[in-house]
Amino acid sequence: MSPMDASIVPAPLRILVVDDHPIVVSGIRAMLSYEKDIQITSANSGERAIDLYTKENPDVVILDINLPGLSGFETARRLLEMDPDAALLVFSMNDDPIFAARAIESGAKGYITKNDDPNDFIAAIKIIASGGVFLLPKLARRLAYYKSAGATNPLESLNPREIEILRLLGKGKSIPEIAHTLDVSAKTIANTCSLMKNKLGARTPMDLVRIALEHDLV
Repeated sequence: MSPMDASIVPAPLRILVVDDHPIVVSGIRAMLSYEKDIQITSANSGERAIDLYTKENPDVVILDINLPGLSGFETARRLLEMDPDAALLVFSMNDDPIFAARAIESGAKGYITKNDDPNDFIAAIKIIASGGVFLLPKLARRLAYYKSAGATNPLESLNPREIEILRLLGKGKSIPEIAHTLDVSAKTIANTCSLMKNKLGARTPMDLVRIALEHDLV
């Protein structure tokens, strides 16, 4: 190795953790503390994540779905709008294959749950950082079986934006509040709610709220 080669130091892997639970962020920091050359920053909301992303350009974003304000789905959409090559790993409590499917459809490079093995979590980060895609075999099998068996979950009929609106309804947000959060018109949200009611067989807005709660979207 030449003296010039010896002076080259690999750049650290920059990770942005987006989760509003401090204990989760602390746990991630602890898990990754044994890994070399990793820098971690954190954001407790989607809005803050977008701000930090523009400033720090992280290599990997670890993103929860259920965030205050913007959900993980909407945050992912905005990050990918800014940077189509953003490497996003969705890290969620929800192991429903529908959520994994919607995350990948939204542009995420991987999906892993908070109940999975920490070693798999670390592997997911490294694979995504190197340009790969990560989905645990057990979840991939469930997703494949779910698709082959036909839709049995009403959320299957919803796209990521509709799931986001349903989640916000479940949190008690009004149509104007949802419109403000998603930066669209109240008419657009009202029309989407009407479409969702048809898709889900819901008769009233309260039915949509009930469905959101039944499927742990809140």
